[in-house]
Amino acid sequence: MKIGIPKEIKKFENRVALTPDGLKAFVKAGHEVYIEKGAGLGAGITDDNYRKLGGVILENHGEVFEKADMVYKVKEPLPDEYGFLKETQILYTFLHLAADKELTCALLDRGVTGVAFETIQLTDGYLPLLEPMSEVAGRLSVQEGAKYLEKTYGGRGVLLGGVPGVARGNVVIIGGGTVGLNAAKMAVGMGANVRILDIDKRKLQFFDNLFDNRIETLYSTPANIERSLIDADLVICAVLVPGGAAPKLIRKPHLEIMKKGAVIVDVAVDQGGCCETTHPTYHDDPIFIVDGIVHYCVANMPGAVPVTSTWALAEATLPYAIEIANKGLKEAAKDEALLRGVNTFKGAITHPQVASSLGMPYKKISQDTL
Repeated sequence: MKIGIPKEIKKFENRVALTPDGLKAFVKAGHEVYIEKGAGLGAGITDDNYRKLGGVILENHGEVFEKADMVYKVKEPLPDEYGFLKETQILYTFLHLAADKELTCALLDRGVTGVAFETIQLTDGYLPLLEPMSEVAGRLSVQEGAKYLEKTYGGRGVLLGGVPGVARGNVVIIGGGTVGLNAAKMAVGMGANVRILDIDKRKLQFFDNLFDNRIETLYSTPANIERSLIDADLVICAVLVPGGAAPKLIRKPHLEIMKKGAVIVDVAVDQGGCCETTHPTYHDDPIFIVDGIVHYCVANMPGAVPVTSTWALAEATLPYAIEIANKGLKEAAKDEALLRGVNTFKGAITHPQVASSLGMPYKKISQDTL
């Protein structure tokens, strides 16, 4: 199979899908790998690192798409790339289609088989390809939130860990998944007062046991969310519906009850966000203020730490990429986890949550129909 690794064109996206170790695995298995010039530089990987292991370096962005049977990248295609997509091509990347009808329609119109990292899911609900980036985003959410609490950026001017004789900052985490867990680790490590809300009692028990008496757990209800927002200095929105749009748990009227200068970090922005006032931002201009509340809504947070993120993501995504390349998608999709990753196929939406979120028709597929 011919594998294409384009350079990411999303603003300030410095990750790359493939490391030299991954390239070596593809070449050893007999596949051809085409890499756009400079694709790995943001993550500290040079063209020579790829070339000496058998990668073919191409100068032109569109040529990578043209040659590839499978385009293997990090972020969803942007409008400038829609014209490069072609029928029967496999697109293996983060897609987040539930929040992007335009991209969904482009994939359907072009007959692209879209395999989304974020919906490859094991039978127990585990999301193996999303987890490493959720770990990064969860840890970054507190790091970035702490920075934008500084008065310089419009924040309250609160140090999360406080100092002896002065109250600590209050961190509220909505969602007890991987993002929430990693945010809690960072916030506790900084010495903040931490409260986490979730609808799953077992998750709350897990957090209670893990952190002992250092955090507070609450069942996530509208009333508990509202009460928590009143005292919050930093709010981390970390709710995930695999493949679907994030629920709007913080409405605009809620901002009026919050402390002026409090910060909301909406990690769910890729899926539309948990906050009604969320809209995507970029690393060069990451925040905006609504009703005195600072919003940090960068849609590719792990792109800020591309060395860590590239290696973490590549290690997770490579085994499925090799399976697809070695066996073809039809045979590889005997693995039901991979089959759940197929979001579009032959002009149809094939993931129920994506279809439901967009209000578009859904077509059920099986391994036999691929």
